[in-house]
Amino acid sequence: MGWIYLLGSALFEIAWAVGIKQTDGFTRLWPTVYTFVAGFVSFVLLAQATRTLPIGTSYAVCAGIATAGTAAFGILWWNESGSGIRLACIVLIIVGVVGLRLYDQGG
Repeated sequence: MGWIYLLGSALFEIAWAVGIKQTDGFTRLWPTVYTFVAGFVSFVLLAQATRTLPIGTSYAVCAGIATAGTAAFGILWWNESGSGIRLACIVLIIVGVVGLRLYDQGG
């Protein structure tokens, strides 16, 4: 169950990271509310995941998924750079996350 919480946490972390762009420096009310709610949910789900998974693995996997997901979102929706080196770095993050999942001893 910890891995399900962790995946949910990462997805909500992507949501709040993407939401930050929509807040316009926290000057727009509803995007700001959405961003804070998504951040809170991400935090709660991460806390639940750490009940059965090691904290280092939990945080690294959550942050890795969120980093790769947010970067992909930027490339696909906001036409940010999708250069080969950037994509290679995203792949390395994903490889690290998969490695942590495959070799985790805590859950």
